[in-house]
Amino acid sequence: MLIVVAGLVVAVGALVQGTVGFGLALVAAPLLAILDPALVPVPLLMITAVHALLTLRREYGDTDWRGVGWALLGRLPGIGLGVLAVSTFPPRLFVAAVGLTVLVCAALSVVRWRLRPTVPALLVAGLVSGAGGTASSIGGPPVALLYQGDTGPRVRSTLAAYFTAGTLLSIAALAVGGQVDGADLLAGGLLVVPMLAGFALSGPARPLLDRGWTRPAVVTLAAAGALALLVQAALG
Repeated sequence: MLIVVAGLVVAVGALVQGTVGFGLALVAAPLLAILDPALVPVPLLMITAVHALLTLRREYGDTDWRGVGWALLGRLPGIGLGVLAVSTFPPRLFVAAVGLTVLVCAALSVVRWRLRPTVPALLVAGLVSGAGGTASSIGGPPVALLYQGDTGPRVRSTLAAYFTAGTLLSIAALAVGGQVDGADLLAGGLLVVPMLAGFALSGPARPLLDRGWTRPAVVTLAAAGALALLVQAALG
């Protein structure tokens, strides 16, 4: 039952990310952490990497490779901060940290700043994304905010390229830090199937969800999940 519910959550997240370019972790991380904290961050990072590869293959020609490079450069020190958080925080504090991370990301995703993907902005976004993505699997919103004024294909393909490299770096860093084991690999493998289903649905869903419904749905679900995490942490 646990893996079925987790699979449904992942499928919805994969559908959202396949449509707007990010959202898999933003939707899935708080709910998966409630179901079983062991599903975050390594298994979720694994399926995020696979999803990113599929998206990049689908819309390869629209990628901003220069922006991806600068964001990845900023991500490297952020990964170190994320590994330190995972290895240091007690479970209760880690759950609270995930909840707060999601709330901040949800709030930022509705603030219509006129940000641009300049080199300094990309470095800072990569740093924040690396720390959040490694510690809680949520690393998309900081970089996505810089591209929110671009076309859908450019946002999706650029974020996919960034996620492909970034999540693999985060998984490698967690493995070096002793935070990856066989149970993580098994859980990630099981969640790949519902992720593929959600990604497949995102193809025909893109024209529908691009009409303004995706962002409110993502923010509402993410905020609700984050609040539930904070309540869980407060109750121990």
